[in-house]
Amino acid sequence: MNLVLAPREKGQLICRASGTPKPTINWAMNGIPIENSPEDPNRKVEGDTIIFEEVQTGSSAVYQCNASNEYGYLLSNAFVNVLSETPRVLTPANKVYQVIRNNHALLDCSSFGSPIPKITWFKDSQSSTLEGDPYLLHENGTLEIYVAQALNSGKYICVARNTLGIAENHVYLEVKEPTRILKQPKYKVAQRNRNVVFECKVKHDPTLIPIMIWLKDNGELPDDERFLVDSDSLTITDVTENDAGTYTCIMNTSLDHDSASAELTVVEATPTPAVIYEQPDPPTDLELTDMKPRSVQLTWIPGDEHNSPIHKFVIQYTDSLHDHGHWHNLTHVPGSKTTAHLQLSPYVHYTFRVLALNAVGLSDPSNPSHMYKTNPAAPEENPSGVKGFGTEHDNLMILWKPMSGLQANGPGLQYKVMWRQKDVDKNWTSVTVANVSKFMVSGTPTFTPYEVKVQAINNNGIGPDPAVVTGHSGEDLPVQAPDIVQVLVLNSTLAEVNWEPVPPKTVRGHLKGYKVYYWRERSLHKHNPHRVEQQLLTFSGNKSHGMLPGLQPYSLYLFNVRVYNGKGEGPASSNLQFETPEGVPGRPSFLRITNSNLDSLTLEWGPPNDRNGHLTGYTLKYQPVNNSNDLGPMEELALPANKTSITLPNLKYSTRYKFYFNAKTGQGAGPVITEEAVTIMDEGKSMPSRQVDIATQGWFIGLMCAIALLILILLIICFIKRNKGGKYPVKEKEDAHTDPEFQPMKEDDCTFGEYSDTEDHKPLKGSRTPSNGTVHRDSSDDSLVDYGGGDGQFNEDGSFIGQYSGKSSIRETAGGHERSEAPSPVNTTTMNSFV
Repeated sequence: MNLVLAPREKGQLICRASGTPKPTINWAMNGIPIENSPEDPNRKVEGDTIIFEEVQTGSSAVYQCNASNEYGYLLSNAFVNVLSETPRVLTPANKVYQVIRNNHALLDCSSFGSPIPKITWFKDSQSSTLEGDPYLLHENGTLEIYVAQALNSGKYICVARNTLGIAENHVYLEVKEPTRILKQPKYKVAQRNRNVVFECKVKHDPTLIPIMIWLKDNGELPDDERFLVDSDSLTITDVTENDAGTYTCIMNTSLDHDSASAELTVVEATPTPAVIYEQPDPPTDLELTDMKPRSVQLTWIPGDEHNSPIHKFVIQYTDSLHDHGHWHNLTHVPGSKTTAHLQLSPYVHYTFRVLALNAVGLSDPSNPSHMYKTNPAAPEENPSGVKGFGTEHDNLMILWKPMSGLQANGPGLQYKVMWRQKDVDKNWTSVTVANVSKFMVSGTPTFTPYEVKVQAINNNGIGPDPAVVTGHSGEDLPVQAPDIVQVLVLNSTLAEVNWEPVPPKTVRGHLKGYKVYYWRERSLHKHNPHRVEQQLLTFSGNKSHGMLPGLQPYSLYLFNVRVYNGKGEGPASSNLQFETPEGVPGRPSFLRITNSNLDSLTLEWGPPNDRNGHLTGYTLKYQPVNNSNDLGPMEELALPANKTSITLPNLKYSTRYKFYFNAKTGQGAGPVITEEAVTIMDEGKSMPSRQVDIATQGWFIGLMCAIALLILILLIICFIKRNKGGKYPVKEKEDAHTDPEFQPMKEDDCTFGEYSDTEDHKPLKGSRTPSNGTVHRDSSDDSLVDYGGGDGQFNEDGSFIGQYSGKSSIRETAGGHERSEAPSPVNTTTMNSFV
């Protein structure tokens, strides 16, 4: 912590450190051991503390604290700055503060200087400082006015001074009148399709800009032109059932707001005039009688009931002395009564008003009564919320809730603060303070019980005997570490720590609980690296044991235990160690496919990062996966712990495999890591195998069947066309014979010259001649019977007898070569279609 001192001021640097063994503290100044630095008579080193006495300008330096023991050291730096600065006020000049009357006002005077400036306040041209009722000066220079009134408005001067100079600043306070709704909206019962008007008349400070907002059922008004908002009213035309609800008017200013609500009930229109129910008129003619020091009689005359009997009268008051303008409910009486006997408090300037209530709602308030002042008296109650506690190890802060002016019962309200050490002191120490709600007792022993009480006092006397409250002075760090610390290892991931609770006196504060610091020093396996990861578990309350979950198996752990209070932790117990047994290993660090062939795959892996014991081996499982992601039969292999790869032979080509791999220790198998791979093949073998593989697929078989069916249909069509090609009319055949140009037939072989094949003597398609010289009828030859559709009768001239028969005469050529051609009426077009 840095230290800023003014010339001739005192101060100290403290370096506290804990450890086992207890650390040694060494000091250095500007990097040089302090014993080798220039001597300074105003500086004294006492162990872990450096004390400065009347420091001088030029003594600024950087001090280093080195806390070390045989296991290591820690360094901490602090800058001691000896500074001479005249005061400066940091709050902006001519700042304007605005506050609503009867509220708190806080005027800032932030300053800087060395020595630290002292702050005083003045108002307008007054020469006396502002202190005491109603002003309260805070340590940071802020001036507080607890209940601001109009007379507190004006210019305030803040003066900051030290031994080197003075500075001042001006700020302004404006006390504004509160915003109040004078005429609240009233409960309405309206018939459908009628108009309704809610009034909301407001009083506000004329220098503040008001903004009126209307709400329906705490939400925005409907976006409907039937809702008309004026400066002090809300009009709803043509009322519907949906308009029923609660309407609230809110008047906002930049400093405050006020609101009021009323309900609207919508009923069906009646054909005959209905009875009108409204709130009653306000009571009139308020009169005060039988006036006594602590009571008064109030009477009034009721207003018109408007067809609804008055249930009760509500009596309100305002106190113009302490809370002018705020009306409070005092009491209420039945509607049958027009008088009330009022019990009053001392030192109040009362003004009363009365409101009437019937089934529809409250009336407007009556005109206020005359003021009635009660005399001051001694307080009848004491402050509430009294507490005692420490903020530092050597103090006691006493707090209470300040009393209001109405509770004070008279002027000159003060508080008598009393305290004594419990069970030690018999006499009370006391001090009387005003306009504050706390008092600090310094120089107390650490965390010591005290009895405290606060009593109200005013100019007329003292309050009743106050209640006694027990508190404690400030806490300090615990001074003793837990003793008899033991550990019980339950399994590879869980251990139980036990300790003896420290004596209550050594806690030096409210016992919050115990903290266990533990860390994994190293794995018991030689392949695992050294790691230190400190962890903390907190056990609240006066515990004597705790569980350490989530430990790493097969590891060496160190731990210590500390007690802690509201101030912090005490010293740590000695470090103890324990070993966790073996557990199941972690996942293998990796699994990958390094070589994929036609019928084999090579896998490589790395051992787990967390072995958690001695590895006994690995388990590899694998199974094929088909195209529909169905899994095939599972194969399993046990592998030794020293192996890091394996080649799997005799796998199916072009097949996906899924692998499951994990490690094992003596405690069992660890979590599984998975991988997938596909066998492949070279280019030369891939095509046939793909053909065979494709040929077994259903879609390919279906496609081939469709193609075969299509070819069959085409063949049938071609066959039909061929058969139709030989069916020429006889008339056309005869005409062809008569035309030598079209029928150049040779007499010796009776063949058609146009179609003869003189080169190779091949028969025409559609005619077959066997080697024995006979022509046999086959399935492609046409029959006259078929064409005639009868019993083989011919035409009259018999021209084609023999040409359509199943047999034909054979003529021998000169060379003895047999040749036969089946005469056919097939034209060239038909021939070409079969070539």
